[in-house]
Amino acid sequence: MHEPVACTELFLPRLRDRGFTVEVAETLEVYDDRTALARADLILQCWTAGRITAEQEENVVDRVRAGAGFAGWHGGVVATFHEARRYQYMVGGRFLCHPGGLIDHRVDITGDHPVVHGIGSFRVHTEQYYCHTDPTLEVLATTTFSGEHGEPETAGVVMPVVWLRRFGAGRVFVSTLGHAPADLALPEVDTITERGLLWAADMPGAGRDH
Repeated sequence: MHEPVACTELFLPRLRDRGFTVEVAETLEVYDDRTALARADLILQCWTAGRITAEQEENVVDRVRAGAGFAGWHGGVVATFHEARRYQYMVGGRFLCHPGGLIDHRVDITGDHPVVHGIGSFRVHTEQYYCHTDPTLEVLATTTFSGEHGEPETAGVVMPVVWLRRFGAGRVFVSTLGHAPADLALPEVDTITERGLLWAADMPGAGRDH
């Protein structure tokens, strides 16, 4: 489905309520604008597939390394710009497949980071993302693959679902959940996503502290 406007509108009003000035760009040309990037405390990306130019990639990666937050979910961050190695390195993971399509599976919370504090494991009916991920990530939630749906080699694989990454002076928040607005509206996913955006922006409100 991937409904970028409907999905981002679940969270943009809350960022405004927190005092953010929200600027919406509908093309990747915003990544050509170093002035616009320089004033961004948080870059919330929702862009599946597509191509990013070398200059656009350099600009956004450099801005995050210099201190901007970068955040997003699902295909909007990990199923995009596959040829952009610096971008993939910054995000810390890339989508490969989702065996079975929309399936029932469990998301397990790991640890007690403020972004997931007070949230227990929960069930979802959505795509179970199989990704290649960086070993340095701070993983907040995982899912375990069954090996069904024609991919037996995935049996028992514990895959990151939500993660954080420090990148230079910047912060990166990624959740692989969010195929449709209904997925993001689940109470657990809603809370994790809102806290993750605030954590990436280095703002209070990401759980007990920031």
